[in-house]
Amino acid sequence: MPAESSLAATAPGGIGVFEKWLSVWVALSIGTGLLLGNLVPGVFVILAGWEVASVNLPVALLIWAMVYPMMVNVDFASLRHVGDRPKGLAITIVVNWLIKPFTMAGLGVLFFEVVFADLIAPADAQQYIAGLILLGAAPCTAMVFVWSQLTRGDPTYTLVQVSVNDVIMVFAFAPLVALLLGVTDIAVPWDTLLLSVGLYVVVPLIAGALTRQHLLRHARRGDSAEAAVARFTAAVKPASVLGLLATVVLLFGFQGETILTQPLVIALIAVPLLLQSYGIFLIAYAAAWAWRVPFKVAAPCALIGTSNFFELAVAVAIGLFGLNSGAALATVVGVLVEVPVMLSLVAFANRTRRAFPAK
Repeated sequence: MPAESSLAATAPGGIGVFEKWLSVWVALSIGTGLLLGNLVPGVFVILAGWEVASVNLPVALLIWAMVYPMMVNVDFASLRHVGDRPKGLAITIVVNWLIKPFTMAGLGVLFFEVVFADLIAPADAQQYIAGLILLGAAPCTAMVFVWSQLTRGDPTYTLVQVSVNDVIMVFAFAPLVALLLGVTDIAVPWDTLLLSVGLYVVVPLIAGALTRQHLLRHARRGDSAEAAVARFTAAVKPASVLGLLATVVLLFGFQGETILTQPLVIALIAVPLLLQSYGIFLIAYAAAWAWRVPFKVAAPCALIGTSNFFELAVAVAIGLFGLNSGAALATVVGVLVEVPVMLSLVAFANRTRRAFPAK
């Protein structure tokens, strides 16, 4: 069977066979990244050096490949009706900006000043807490499109949720971080923030809109617009999934040596991150369920708060504390933890789809 046909083959329940076993492929990708990162570290050093404003260009290209298919599904005519369904946006804003940063800070203090106090030097503990706070104050911009696509979320509503988050981030990120870190002068890396938004949202959105126009203009006779778009996105979806796996290989390859040389530290940092991720998801998901938010909006609105804008967090950590600081290491661990955690939450959301109203 050709690769594309195999990837697109559908399993019972409408989930692609390749997607059904996605956790297995991700586990293999993690192992491959760790292996290659230690066998040929020079290759990953070169790839890691291909960055602009702390945005790694190979990773950005792969994320673009993942985001683009969903952008083709964005119906601009429906944007004006998003305000008719304010509940999803309300949950996203409250969870991301009034709950998540503070719970992340609280968990960091709890674990590194109390639970792990005998295992970590006080100075290192403060650095790890700072890194966790930076992650907690930076909700996702790019990967949420991937998680939304895997749950068959509403692409138009997801775009609005991300856009609102980005606008709030421009004004709220620095004051929040300053408050929680006790640092009076936070220099926001505007080049990282703007470049990331441009690469992950603006460029794929324009490409998706142009593609959608072309598809609608050249739809087969008797074909509906939705059918033409659905056929195209199904054809390019395998590239999106392969982009996700290649991203995992790169991320774990970049940190392959660090993971194997500091396994205890990595594990300790991962504990509050895991609790935060699952906790924030459950808060947002339960609120959406109680408020009877449709699943296509509920799943992305819960996932967007769980995922992080890791480029921004890493850039600020390096700027404030240095490249080899504990804060920078904590933000990197956030990157490594995110993909497996988010995939498990995507699977949970898909299994509980029927608990939510369809419309």
